Amino acid sequence: MVKIAVFASGSGTNLEEILRHVEDGSLPVEAACVIVDKEQAFARVRARNHGVPEYYFNPKAFSGKEAYETAILDVLNQHDVDLIVLSGYMRFIGKVLLEAYPNRIMNLHPAYLPEFPGAHSIQDAFEAGVPQTGVTVHFVDEGVDSGPIIRQERLAIDPAWDLETLESHVHALEYDLFWQVIRQVSETIKEEEK
Repeated sequence: MVKIAVFASGSGTNLEEILRHVEDGSLPVEAACVIVDKEQAFARVRARNHGVPEYYFNPKAFSGKEAYETAILDVLNQHDVDLIVLSGYMRFIGKVLLEAYPNRIMNLHPAYLPEFPGAHSIQDAFEAGVPQTGVTVHFVDEGVDSGPIIRQERLAIDPAWDLETLESHVHALEYDLFWQVIRQVSETIKEEEK
């Protein structure tokens, strides 16, 4: 079975969805561990509630990104992780992890890339007044939200929606799409390892 590590920085609502699908068998992977970069991230509580080991790495406690990622890599190796899933992880992935997991790090982005890259994509789409936005799942490379796209879904924006309503619709689309793409990628990994 493919082992995934989920990286998160915040409340972990997408993590919750992933773990729910793992537990009900619709996502046949093992959630090996959860990695967070914020001590107070609620994702840690969610991981513990589901019996998944969680690890907090304080980026400030390391001499630089390389040392920080090397410490994370040690934990990933201990858990035999096959695939890294970024779920609201607000930190750029560096050389250490990119080289250890080529085309094995996937990210969920709340916009239809290449539209609205970066950290505030839902608000950016809302303020731009565009008729539609979406959700993208892509592999991570050294750029900002620029890696190869795995799957995208469009979302029409009702002009009557406020920002909060748009956010809730984007998140609902994320919850529905992300676990399915993780399943698709993990099936590809299983085929490659046969």
